[in-house]
Amino acid sequence: MEKVTPFLMFQEGKAEEAMNFYTSLIEDSAISNLIRYGPNEGGDEGTVMQATFTLKGQEFMCIDSNIKHEFSFTPSFSLYVTCSTEEEIDSLYQKLNEGGQALMPIGDYGFSKKFGWLNDRYGVSWQLNLPK
Repeated sequence: MEKVTPFLMFQEGKAEEAMNFYTSLIEDSAISNLIRYGPNEGGDEGTVMQATFTLKGQEFMCIDSNIKHEFSFTPSFSLYVTCSTEEEIDSLYQKLNEGGQALMPIGDYGFSKKFGWLNDRYGVSWQLNLPK
């Protein structure tokens, strides 16, 4: 085995938009590879056939599904982010929550200084933590 990489399947052609959004929010992040569907290649032309991106050094893969599925992301699998400052966690929570859904509003739940859990506008679940 070489490695294990989280893989995100987006629907409705949102993979590239999501990657651009995530890499703009988190420093030391970038899209490292992007292959788009061309004409007559089994997916909507211009959408993501396969891509890789990193968030603070963690590599992810993603695609745009050309098949409409009856499922999406689930909060039982989430991206857990350890923040360094209150300003960082507040800003990240606010930006990720725009068009999303708060699962646990940002606050002090006793196990950390500040914590929040949400689904972003793409349905991806995030847990944001500011340790004590």
